Amino acid sequence: MSPRVLYVRLPCNPIFPIGVVYLADYIHKQLPSVEQRIFDLGTVPPLDFRRALAQVIDDFQPTHLVFSWRDIQIYAPVGGRGGNPLQNAFEVYYARNPLVKLRGAIGGLRVMSAYYGELWRNLNLIRLGLHHARRHHPEVTTIVGGGAVSVFYEQLGSQLPKGTIVAVGEGETLLHKVLTNQPIAAERCYIAGVEKPRDRLIHEWPTPIEKTACNYNYIETIWPEFEYYLQGGDFYIGVQTKRGCPHNCCYCVYTVVEGKQVRINPAEEVVAEMRQLYDRGVRNFWFTDAQFIPARKFIPDAIALLREILKAGMNDIHWAAYIRADNLTPELCHLMVQTGMNYFEIGITSGSQELVRKMRMGYNLRTVLQNCRDLKAAGFNALVSVNYSFNVIDERPDTIAQTIGYHRELERIFGADKVEPAIFFIGLQPHTHLEEYALERGILRPGYNPMSLMPWTAKKLLWNPEPMGSVFGELCLAAWRLNPNDFGRTVMALLEERFGRAPLEEALSAPLEERPLVHR
Repeated sequence: MSPRVLYVRLPCNPIFPIGVVYLADYIHKQLPSVEQRIFDLGTVPPLDFRRALAQVIDDFQPTHLVFSWRDIQIYAPVGGRGGNPLQNAFEVYYARNPLVKLRGAIGGLRVMSAYYGELWRNLNLIRLGLHHARRHHPEVTTIVGGGAVSVFYEQLGSQLPKGTIVAVGEGETLLHKVLTNQPIAAERCYIAGVEKPRDRLIHEWPTPIEKTACNYNYIETIWPEFEYYLQGGDFYIGVQTKRGCPHNCCYCVYTVVEGKQVRINPAEEVVAEMRQLYDRGVRNFWFTDAQFIPARKFIPDAIALLREILKAGMNDIHWAAYIRADNLTPELCHLMVQTGMNYFEIGITSGSQELVRKMRMGYNLRTVLQNCRDLKAAGFNALVSVNYSFNVIDERPDTIAQTIGYHRELERIFGADKVEPAIFFIGLQPHTHLEEYALERGILRPGYNPMSLMPWTAKKLLWNPEPMGSVFGELCLAAWRLNPNDFGRTVMALLEERFGRAPLEEALSAPLEERPLVHR
């Protein structure tokens, strides 16, 4: 019989499930006879998860179950799992008041309970789905992939049903081979309970595919919940313009999940996809690339895309993206404003060029500032979110003062009300340079569990090492106490009060000699 593929997006925040949509679109184009159905648990009330999943499986009777697991976010800078995980942790680790420590511990227990509860729930939804599907097709094939699985594939494999195909990274060629009964040994995957994953599996490069505009006329026939994301027009709908990231930022896992080879989607195909969504009333788009302009050599591709958007006449849209602001040009800045960019995020991590270099970020802060001036001159007058990840490697009072000096210059360029500092502390993830650094220096031990939320592991994975860790803990607790609704700006003000503001030129200059790292 012809294969019947049911895609189940496991519960997560209501974010447009672009990965599942693109996967189903690709399979339809390659194997049009395959019947498909998308079921998004992100649109289902929690009390109905099990009933709804069982119902859709009984109705559709799939021969192949494909589960997409997007999130296992242990640490978050904002509210989540019954509270603020970062605040809970800092209250336990750094608060002096015993009552505050107790509050943090109680909050931490709620977070831990919710975290392990979500793991248990998702694993049981997979088992439930497999159990129901086997009633109709005993030899049903189960594949589990998605962002969470790509990062924690080694740990999750032992918890999944035996025979489950654990997929890492992109799934198009893997699923195509499964559906056409081809060998999958060369794909980025392994079979749970049957084999162990190859060493450094995640570092293997994905198979490039030719990306064409997603066929939303087809997608809406297999995805009844599609309209959920179009109601009210307040969702940013994801559109991918490229895959891959060529950089080596020490804490980031994108470059191994997506591979270093940047694969550009043709501008006309991207716009054709946007046009389909536009005609359905969508006006807000999020370019879901790891970086919208990952390197200077891709500037012409970005220019071509934005010109194509103008040519299509979609002049009332808004769009947003993660952008490496060192890769802007005056022409690109004008096109961004013309095409409706109303928000962007830049992850500079630090306003100290010395630390940017040590974290392998690969950009020049002086260039970022000049390009931001060009963007402002082009008429950009919307919000900029600047991500700072303090205390990653070799943070010191003087580098903090440099970051303050740099941040104040960004505020001078865009306006203080337009620059929103997002304060992060790195959640150390496997397969990153930072993990290697921690293992080499004995901060972590080989065989540690990166999914553990036990206090003795969590304090190491929530990266905030001494000697500056206690300082940041104290100041962040003060910021939550003083103004929790404007946490980022309050942290920056307290840091400036404590450490001062370095001259801008000091922030932009990196010494040639290497200072010792915090840990040895």
